Amino acid sequence: MNAVSREPARDDQPYDPVFLNARREAWIIFGVWVACLAWSVPYCYLYGYPPSDEEFNPETFSTYMGVPSWVCWGILVPWLLSNVFTIWFCFFYMKDDDLGVANEGSDLAEEISEMEAEQKGANA
Repeated sequence: MNAVSREPARDDQPYDPVFLNARREAWIIFGVWVACLAWSVPYCYLYGYPPSDEEFNPETFSTYMGVPSWVCWGILVPWLLSNVFTIWFCFFYMKDDDLGVANEGSDLAEEISEMEAEQKGANA
């Protein structure tokens, strides 16, 4: 067996700060998503259906502002809280990382010169 690894050592290559920020932000967003899922699915399952031995009784059916209470507390409230979190997260927590210099002008000039060369070659 060959003991030499073809992969570069991870200790020699530090992670880019942009990658580290993006990974941290992705884990936070994923964690909030899991928390909302862990609340919404069981809540809607437990309160959205009557027990199997009971029939649906409209007189005892609870509503909140005309919306079934299980929809309000299991779907609408987590949805609104997620929107508030998203607004806070995007405007106040996320970091605007420097991605380097964009050479859009030179790229555009290069593309135009290539298109002109192709047109001249087609006309010749």
